[in-house]
Amino acid sequence: MVNATATLSEQVQERVLALGFAVCGFASAREDPLRSERLEQWLGEGHHGSMEWMAARLDHRRSPQGLWPEARSVIALGMSYAPGHDPLALEGSGEHARISVYAQGRDYHDVVKKRLKALARWLVEAVPGAQVKVFVDTAPVMEKPLGEAAGIGWQGKHTNLVSPTHGSWLFLGAIYTTLDLAPAEPHRDQCGSCRACLDACPTDAFPAPYQLDARRCISYLTIEHKGPVPEEFRASLGNRIYGCDDCLAVCPWNKFASEAQAMKEFLPRAELVAPRLAELLALDDAGFRALFSGSPIKRIGRDRFVRNCLYAAGNSGNAGLAGQVEALTRDYDPVVAEAAEWALERLR
Repeated sequence: MVNATATLSEQVQERVLALGFAVCGFASAREDPLRSERLEQWLGEGHHGSMEWMAARLDHRRSPQGLWPEARSVIALGMSYAPGHDPLALEGSGEHARISVYAQGRDYHDVVKKRLKALARWLVEAVPGAQVKVFVDTAPVMEKPLGEAAGIGWQGKHTNLVSPTHGSWLFLGAIYTTLDLAPAEPHRDQCGSCRACLDACPTDAFPAPYQLDARRCISYLTIEHKGPVPEEFRASLGNRIYGCDDCLAVCPWNKFASEAQAMKEFLPRAELVAPRLAELLALDDAGFRALFSGSPIKRIGRDRFVRNCLYAAGNSGNAGLAGQVEALTRDYDPVVAEAAEWALERLR
């Protein structure tokens, strides 16, 4: 039950810290007209690419009450995955591939959701009659603008949430509830004149500050995009085979983040920090599933993953990979075979 000597909001804050969350804030579940307008504009310009699910449930994304009319408040939470190594250290390597920091440890969907459910159970027990719903990335929930509204950070010029104490390295989750929790003041934008993230983008995916064209984003191209990656972007992929950390890694606010703040589940697996391209190109479906068991990488499948590795091989300048690449020109998947032909031509 609720401790009468502390407010419910204070007790929630204490509980989330005990569960491993780094930040927590509260926002209203009502619609924010400006937030809705920005979402509609982004979709109208086609910046979501092939992510049709972004537009398909637009009414649910407008506000928490659009998804669940009974919701009164949002508990916005962040869990740190701050790396202990330089995410850009392997840039230009001809032997190694680069995997985004967030995907080097356990699948965050599982880790964050487990703790969100624990918080939700506690809340329902503490306040009889309270109703809750938990979300981690897989529902039509606008976690980043809700996080800003709840005061846990602000959406930077790279459109990701930035925390003044944890930088850009936060996994976000949300709990919708029928409880009335006092909303926080929205976090103030503290990007100032800095444009490090915009200048770092290898594919110019930011048409303007605070705007992202996903169709040009390496994270989108290597994870969400099916089929061949447009040739205009392939060289810019470099050796990035799953996601991209460049705009996050250069954010000056990361100086306040440290690996000690990260959950141990997100510490990188040794074999994913600097994986060798030659070993990744050799993966069949069974090998891929075994290597990436419990990893978010597993969801894109062997074929899309090897496609990405072939683009990296083509950019590597490593002639020692030519034999493996040539063998993949006969792959059963036509997208993989085409990527192999492109890579082989580059290596020759």
